[in-house]
Amino acid sequence: MTAPEQLKATGPEDILGFIPHSLGYWPASSLVAMTVQGKRLGATLRLDLPDPSHCRGPGLAAFARTVLGYLESDPDADGTLLAVFTAPDPGDPEKAVPDAAGLDRLLAQLQRTLGAAGLPVRDAWLIGEHYWRSALCNDPSCCAPPGRPVEEIRNSRLNAELVFRGSRVGAAPAAGTPGEPPENADPAAAAAEADWGRTFSGRWRDRAQFAAVLDVWERVLAACADPGAGVPALPPGLAGYLRATLCVPPWRDAVLVLAAAGRRAAEAGAEEFGSFDAGPGRAAGLPPLPDFPPAPEPKPGPEPATDSGPSAALPDPGYGEVLLGLEPAVPDWARLAQLDRLLARLEACGGGESRAAGLTGRAWIEWCRGRGSYADALLCAAAAAHPGYRLAELLAELVRRGTLCGWAGRKEAAWQRFDPDAA
Repeated sequence: MTAPEQLKATGPEDILGFIPHSLGYWPASSLVAMTVQGKRLGATLRLDLPDPSHCRGPGLAAFARTVLGYLESDPDADGTLLAVFTAPDPGDPEKAVPDAAGLDRLLAQLQRTLGAAGLPVRDAWLIGEHYWRSALCNDPSCCAPPGRPVEEIRNSRLNAELVFRGSRVGAAPAAGTPGEPPENADPAAAAAEADWGRTFSGRWRDRAQFAAVLDVWERVLAACADPGAGVPALPPGLAGYLRATLCVPPWRDAVLVLAAAGRRAAEAGAEEFGSFDAGPGRAAGLPPLPDFPPAPEPKPGPEPATDSGPSAALPDPGYGEVLLGLEPAVPDWARLAQLDRLLARLEACGGGESRAAGLTGRAWIEWCRGRGSYADALLCAAAAAHPGYRLAELLAELVRRGTLCGWAGRKEAAWQRFDPDAA
């Protein structure tokens, strides 16, 4: 999204202070690369620093090509900024960090690879636990080791402005990973989930039941529209209903597609997959919805196009296209945020398969946002909640390969953490 005003970075401490807000946490043992377009910041990428044994030869060249592959997704970029965070990772204190010679080789390789691709490194910095300095300046009057205090970054003007605007820097994803469900999980919600699971057992392919499930999810998502108000209280019967629907894979997938691409895409994709038996079917009753008014009717769209010519209507995207972030052109980021908050609330109601489904749904949203570290942490929690959960395993493979969601790779579609632009 674009805002009428921009944040201004007036020095390196402002740029470095922006990074933790962009990622959501202060990185450790990490390379952060940012594209620039003139004087404007573009995409931000974080990668674990390579193992010291890979800081030479083919391994180092492969790492640099990986960085380039990500940064090339910003077609408007004409340069790069690099920040190397060398403090040990508190979540993995045994992990080795490259020594000074290894970091010099890493930066030199990145300069060669990025420069040859038209993305020259305009500046680079080394940020340790207590000090930071330029990696490209050898002038002892300004950049002599150990450097300048890290507090200059934490107290920078841009950092203060972001805090004033409501941004917060939290714990690194692995440090705050949700593990087992809380001890005070609601037994009434668990009982309702079991009851609804039995009710749904013969209705997975029922068209009317599918429509009723989407109706309920739309009503609850609409009530989560205000991020400041949070998620309304969920009666145990409703929480159990929603959790039980997540245990039906076609319904779970439909909820993700519903949030990203709308109800029509969710329904059309289910038809395409042959999810329904013949006939309209008959839905079971509804859960208690005392404070959840019917979802508003969708706003009327443009007149349908004819079947010929450049304005012909495009078909609804399939589930695979939506789940990989290929369609629609821009997802409904606001509704995905609503779903993220709702799934987080449902996680607290109990464990098992429904918890794994909710964690995996949230991981998918984080992957769509381009936040692989958060996605990986949630997927680890999903594996702990329900070992062998298939969707979590498939998504984890994408995340660990470094596969980028289609939306995250396109500037016009990518999620924006901040309302204002950074410049």
